[in-house]
Amino acid sequence: MKFKALLLLTILIFSSANADEKVNKVLEELQQIKKDLKTLEKAVYSQSFKGSGKKQVSGSLEGALTRQLVKITELEEQMQKLTASHEEAMFSFEQLNERLNKTQRDNELRLSDLEVGNFKKISKKNKTKKFPGTDKPQNLGTMVTQKETEQQTSSVNPASVVKIEEAETKEILPKKSPEEQYKFATSLIKVGDYDQAELALKEFVKKNPKHKLAGNAQYWYAETFYIRQLYHDAAAAYLDGYQKYPRSLKGPQNLLKLGVTLSELGEKDQGCQMLDGIKKQYPKAKQSVIQKAKYEKKKYKCPSVG
Repeated sequence: MKFKALLLLTILIFSSANADEKVNKVLEELQQIKKDLKTLEKAVYSQSFKGSGKKQVSGSLEGALTRQLVKITELEEQMQKLTASHEEAMFSFEQLNERLNKTQRDNELRLSDLEVGNFKKISKKNKTKKFPGTDKPQNLGTMVTQKETEQQTSSVNPASVVKIEEAETKEILPKKSPEEQYKFATSLIKVGDYDQAELALKEFVKKNPKHKLAGNAQYWYAETFYIRQLYHDAAAAYLDGYQKYPRSLKGPQNLLKLGVTLSELGEKDQGCQMLDGIKKQYPKAKQSVIQKAKYEKKKYKCPSVG
């Protein structure tokens, strides 16, 4: 699956490069035609002051103009073909990108199942941990200073992020342990039941706000909106996740998706700032997240790409 996707991506990249070369060639030919037309204009202007050989000059100019018109027609046809090829390549790329996103999402969900087991082991060995510069023990995965949060999200325009209304809903989660409830909630995403997944994950975070998996659940809660292209709700959920659970395993992804959703909402400056802050806030983030942020910054034409 991954090999096929990479192969298709490579083909698309080379196709795009080949298309660029053809476009450049067409543009060069157009420039040459412009030069030829200017030469013809000069010839017509100079001959207008001469009385002899008008028929001969007129015939040669007419022939030259005809040749240029033929060239222009050929170039128009080439441009139409290139445009069609480019649109087809972009459509294929978007389809591939969606498949890669789905594959990545599926892999993350599989890893989240493994994380449930790891969290069980961690919770037995170390329920709380002291962090440098603090007097009181803090819950692992929820520690962050107020200054750090304010610096990262102070520029986010509240008007661009709509708060999700609290609604009274019936309980969806099974009467089991938090770990089993988390598995149940994320399993709804795997089968594509995003409406129920939204409610289940929201219920999990509400019931278990201090649990080790709360940060992960908040991220997947935001994802249920992102998948459905409900970017206002997604941005609100990602922002909430970053502010409440900045040190969770999904912290870097929260900031990444917050940047993307803000950019999709037209808040490009703020979105780019979030994307640019990933390496600073999470220097040990996975390379896949760093590379994805770099790609998104290029996509949204952010000022700094690095």
